Amino acid sequence: MSFFKKLKEKFTTQEEKVKSVEAEVAEVSIGEKFKQGLTKTRNSFTGRVNELVARYRKVDEDFFEELEEILIQADVGFDTVMELIDQLKMEVKLRNISDTREVQSVISEKLVEIYQGDDEATSSLNIQEEGLTVILFVGVNGVGKTTTIGKLAHKFKTEGKSVVLAAGDTFRAGAIEQLEVWGERVGVSVIKQGEGSDPAAVMFDAIQAAKARNADILICDTAGRLQNKVNLMKELEKVKRVIEREVPGAPHEVLLALDATTGQNALIQAKTFKEATNVSGIVLTKLDGTAKGGIVLAIRNELAIPVKFVGLGEKMDDLQEFDAEKYVYGLFADIIDKEEV
Repeated sequence: MSFFKKLKEKFTTQEEKVKSVEAEVAEVSIGEKFKQGLTKTRNSFTGRVNELVARYRKVDEDFFEELEEILIQADVGFDTVMELIDQLKMEVKLRNISDTREVQSVISEKLVEIYQGDDEATSSLNIQEEGLTVILFVGVNGVGKTTTIGKLAHKFKTEGKSVVLAAGDTFRAGAIEQLEVWGERVGVSVIKQGEGSDPAAVMFDAIQAAKARNADILICDTAGRLQNKVNLMKELEKVKRVIEREVPGAPHEVLLALDATTGQNALIQAKTFKEATNVSGIVLTKLDGTAKGGIVLAIRNELAIPVKFVGLGEKMDDLQEFDAEKYVYGLFADIIDKEEV
């Protein structure tokens, strides 16, 4: 059975093993979300792969060179592309593949393997079974950080958890008000101070408020300026010290919000923030708005940071936990549908 067929069965048929009818419907719905959200990337990337396959009858060096160019232009990243091409060449040789059409399934299989690497790249958050879970959000201005915090708060609320937000971005004009709007929309409390106040002091107040209300989750916003990396590092270190002092073992997650539409610039931002703080996961926003969704693989493979959530649209529930197989299904959905027919 081809890898495409396995994905088709997993996300779009009744053969998937699920605990209930509701769980099955939810799984299919999520698979469909990835399919719809990756339309731009699929039209660009998969379309070019289809053209390549149509032009070549056999798998040769010229075929791999053009495939390499397609992958690089999809923002998969140079190092990741070189690794993928080497693995593809080896797999083609081992399986004695000569028909270019058979390579498409192998590409999808290898993309999943490269993402997962030697360890299990889990999208699961480090949520504490008892006591307060503190999630610290970092990222530059304009990447959709505040919107993502609001959507994540909504997700937790629908799961029955009590959520508090901390307005720690006291530097950007309007940031506190923006978070308050999301707090009202989702129905969660926002702990704030005035514009220009000390972010660490906001975190202290927020932790005390979250404890007093027996909250399950505290999501902390932070300033997103990168003009002076030294100041950014000092500010984040101070915020983390306060959090660690008040909640031992926290923050339990440091999530970096990145705008997928910025491509390689997102990779540069990830490297900068990784130097400034111990980033535990990536939230890739606006993945539905880019034709270069390969940045998911570049971030994971080159920085060894798992992508934990992706933004697949404007709706409240369009923030989805990242899953490598669902991602590849979204990339190759058109080919998978054709193979099924």
